[in-house]
Amino acid sequence: MSLFNFIKTLKYSDIPEHTRYLVNISLLDILGVMAGARDNETSCNIRNYAAQYYPALDGMNTRLMFDGRPVNPLGAAWAGGFTADSLDAHEGHFTSKGHAGATVVPALFALADACRDQGREISGEEFLTALAIGYETGLRAGVALLDTAAEYHASGAFSGLGVVCAAARLLDLDEETFLHALGIAEYFGPRCPMMRLVDFPSMLRDAHGAGGYAGVNAVFMAQSGITGAPAETVQEDKINHCWNDLGERWEIDAQYFKPWPVCRWAQPSLTAVTAMMEQYPQIQGDNVEHVCVETFHESMRLQGHFPANADEAQYGLAFPLAALISRGQVGPAEVTGDAINAEDILQVSRLIEIVEADDLSARFPEEILSRVTIQLKEGQTLTSPITQAKGDPATAMTEQEFIDKFRLLAGVSFNAQQQDQIINVVQILASAEQCSELFDLVMQA
Repeated sequence: MSLFNFIKTLKYSDIPEHTRYLVNISLLDILGVMAGARDNETSCNIRNYAAQYYPALDGMNTRLMFDGRPVNPLGAAWAGGFTADSLDAHEGHFTSKGHAGATVVPALFALADACRDQGREISGEEFLTALAIGYETGLRAGVALLDTAAEYHASGAFSGLGVVCAAARLLDLDEETFLHALGIAEYFGPRCPMMRLVDFPSMLRDAHGAGGYAGVNAVFMAQSGITGAPAETVQEDKINHCWNDLGERWEIDAQYFKPWPVCRWAQPSLTAVTAMMEQYPQIQGDNVEHVCVETFHESMRLQGHFPANADEAQYGLAFPLAALISRGQVGPAEVTGDAINAEDILQVSRLIEIVEADDLSARFPEEILSRVTIQLKEGQTLTSPITQAKGDPATAMTEQEFIDKFRLLAGVSFNAQQQDQIINVVQILASAEQCSELFDLVMQA
């Protein structure tokens, strides 16, 4: 099946039940991340930027998510992507080495809310179908990018193509316009080396805002008659293997989810220590003498004992682990704002040693593993087994764990009633005749 035919003919009922569940839970997950990120410095700055430089246009008005101010959809895509990425808790995907949702979800909301402004109602089923298309095609474009340009690029380099595919369904693009939009999105995609952002964390993170902008902008340019070269990551024969089973196998099924808002490479150690703290309640910040984290070679770059800002805290290993030990949780309040200088976290961070373990390095990248040893002041030494991160397909989070995560993140901005409203609307979205209730909930300040 051609990509265009897949986009045009896919029915919600064609999507396997488990994949539909993952699309729905991914939506809730991203909304929780964005709600949790609403008041951090990056999110505030980028939303103000969008409001100033991308004001609403007559006939093309959307609202900033978790803000409410009217802007141009281009500005909403910028702001939404960078907001979602500013709290590093969104899902990821192993074979693309990246993420789709933090780009696709806010960009699709921007376009769908603009449709609402023009008087067009969208059903929940249609919205979720477009979202599934955006995820699936964005992830496959990411796999294709690695095949055509082996350097590890930021997710915005490929996720904008998923935005184009979702938009093609939502806006009913013809094939010629669609193909030009794909080429334009690839041309303007931010092909930046991701490891540079790991080594030098900044508010730009994984370029999700840039990917969202590139995708929405490409659609508008193509609709205006602007042509683009064929998209290499979609149309070249050498990457046919990335696309030839479209609709038969779903890359969405291979996504992982993060229980905590920190880099994936730090998650195995957090998973290990969480299990240890459940088994040994005496593990507390004031009772720890020393912590040794054994990990794989690549994650040695994280370190992050004394972050200068929230970006460094979330791309670190020692600091979020110290937050978990000292406070019993790692949410927005532990990796943003005043927490960066919190002495209760820093005193534990000073006690953490991160070392490479040859046996764990040998199993990377197929497996991302850690082993943690904690020495207590009372003399007890406790060691975890080799631990895989919670949230992988093999260590999947339960629906209740997703809801608990949503509440942990969204709770910094919204009360329990508001949280309940969003959870309930998302859970029944597939049967909703229109998405206006969801839009109004997530477009409010």
